Amino acid sequence: MNIRKWQKGLLAVVLLVGPLVGCTSGGNGAATELKDEKTKATADAPGWKADTEPITFDWYLNFSWFPNKWGTDMTSKYVTQKTGVSVNFIVPAGNENEKLNTMLASGKLPDFVTLSWGEDAIKKMIEGKMVLPLNKLAEKYDPYLIKVADPAKMSWYRQTDGNVYGYPNASSSPQDYQKYGQNFVSNQTFMVRKDMYEAIGKPDMRTPEGFLKALQKAKEKFPEVNGQPLIPIGFHEFTDNGNYSFEDYLLNFLAIPHEKGGKLYDRRSDEEYIRWLKTFRQANEQGLIAKDVFIDKRPQMEEKVAQGRYFAMLYQRSDFATQQVTLHAKDPNSVYIAVDGPSNSKLDPPTLAGPGISGWTVTLISKDVKDKERAIEFLTYLISEEGNRDLYLGEQGKLWDTVNGKPAFKPEVLELLNKDRSAFDKKYGASSTFWMLMDTNMSLQWAPPSVEPYKQPEDWTKGKTHSFSQYENIKPTGTSAEGIASGQIDKIWGKALPKLLLASSDEEFDQLFARFLEDRKKAGYDKVLAYQQKAYEENIKKMEQFTK
Repeated sequence: MNIRKWQKGLLAVVLLVGPLVGCTSGGNGAATELKDEKTKATADAPGWKADTEPITFDWYLNFSWFPNKWGTDMTSKYVTQKTGVSVNFIVPAGNENEKLNTMLASGKLPDFVTLSWGEDAIKKMIEGKMVLPLNKLAEKYDPYLIKVADPAKMSWYRQTDGNVYGYPNASSSPQDYQKYGQNFVSNQTFMVRKDMYEAIGKPDMRTPEGFLKALQKAKEKFPEVNGQPLIPIGFHEFTDNGNYSFEDYLLNFLAIPHEKGGKLYDRRSDEEYIRWLKTFRQANEQGLIAKDVFIDKRPQMEEKVAQGRYFAMLYQRSDFATQQVTLHAKDPNSVYIAVDGPSNSKLDPPTLAGPGISGWTVTLISKDVKDKERAIEFLTYLISEEGNRDLYLGEQGKLWDTVNGKPAFKPEVLELLNKDRSAFDKKYGASSTFWMLMDTNMSLQWAPPSVEPYKQPEDWTKGKTHSFSQYENIKPTGTSAEGIASGQIDKIWGKALPKLLLASSDEEFDQLFARFLEDRKKAGYDKVLAYQQKAYEENIKKMEQFTK
């Protein structure tokens, strides 16, 4: 949501290259801590029902944008009343990596930790014996976990020591694709402001020529929006490691393969990709890329979306769903709609990332957790159908009733959900406001029909959405030689990308890109690729095992 773009707001999309496949000896120490403690639980019933005394867990979310508090809305109050568990969310005020690295350096973590599945920190926590194995906790305290946990997801996240340390949200296995695939949508979209797009004649933006011409027309026809300069094209934020819009999003829109003949393919060197990076370079040369896009963070982007200042965006649709509602309320024609965007020279349809088995985030339990038993019981509750239903629908009779044999939000609840998502979250707290362990396949049975302005972008992605699970968890992380090299390469790319887009000519672009390839090779690209190839082949074998 890419992840993380489901990282940044469906949530997508999207959302992500990750950690947990590499060899690790971590966790055994944490596992042995559990051996001497007395077992009370059985697998016959959820463990949380045996103890609903009040307890508060500290829960770290590695997402500075998360705005909600537990216990101020009707749903989280209901869950606390039911289970006895309250949650104190800890959210970084600024840079997530700085906060996370500080916690790791201290050697002490909050009770629960949730972060994107591809974060290097996950392996560090496991290797550093800072988190507890969920399977061992379940054996001792709440065997019911094994009943409600998805075997494929547990298998996917099992480490070489045999333990499972994290459980994903928004995860879909190959079996899930067989069962729910026709309903799967992607967060990866190319969006344009509807009224502007129609005003310039609904141009075909699939080719570099059509793309540049459309941006130019929009700028000429709409130089300002409410007294502010139009921003012809918007992207995800630029970070030290690059920009999602110019990585998985653009690569998937161009339908560039991940592998050829069983060998991982260097997508970043593909000629179609280079062609489009040069197109964006040309857009900048023509004054069609505003300086804002290189410096703005998500809050600034959200403000500008709400003002309708972008003409087009290569962006995760769920990340500005709230702002879409604001625009829709003012003028339904001012919303952003999904259209066909950058395409390869054959004009093949895009291959957009759908939900993968790695999910969006992973939740772990710290070795410092104040109550191991209550923690694993609460996690079991959250991943169970009962917990997912409670956090999606809230309390029956207050937020929802049974209508024609199916759960349905009360009219006033549904109205606020469709009208003002932020106000809905604060008042009701349902519909995955607290998404840390949401099962997006399970919630399909409760989800109300999608309405505008959400429906059109969702529907546009149907049929273009694919599973790329086999390519997940193949990025080397941690302090291994490959992990260090991979981190260095990310930083090299993060510095190179803006320079490529700001290059004054295609010749300068070529020189900069050649330098990037050279620097990447010096940093250890070959050994990183060899690691990834091995991990990819292991993924194929692993998926074959749990799809039999």
